[in-house]
Amino acid sequence: MANAAVQKHGVSIRIACRGMGISETCYRYQSKLSTENALVADWLLRLTEANKRWGFGLCYLYLRNVKGYTWNHNRVYRIYRELELNLRIKPRQRLHRDRPDPLSVPTAPNQVLSVDFMSDALMDGRKLRSFNVLDEYNREGLAIDVDLSMPSGRVIRSLEQV
Repeated sequence: MANAAVQKHGVSIRIACRGMGISETCYRYQSKLSTENALVADWLLRLTEANKRWGFGLCYLYLRNVKGYTWNHNRVYRIYRELELNLRIKPRQRLHRDRPDPLSVPTAPNQVLSVDFMSDALMDGRKLRSFNVLDEYNREGLAIDVDLSMPSGRVIRSLEQV
């Protein structure tokens, strides 16, 4: 509109821009990136054809680090979207699992034993540890060892005693 006012009515650019409410820099702006945008689009098309699994990130990093182009990622992404090169995000496939087997219930003592470690702290900050062996049939505690430290040799000895 400011350009038409300057040409038709012969007013100055300053008055025309002020009357239309735009800046003079906006009036004088000449787009010079269309050739570079075509170059970006050409590179993106070639990269996505050659490497089907590459998304925007890999294409941008390749152009930036390997080819040495200094294009802004926002610009490259805008062209990437305009070309509709976005990869389809596949939904995760759920693992098909059969129904779990029912838990086995022991029918006699000493068939199934449970082993557990427990820990607590004393008032002075030292750890108190206990090693428990339980019979699952009658919920009987077969062995309970309590000490400040529970080395593996002591655990083995306790299991052998049980």
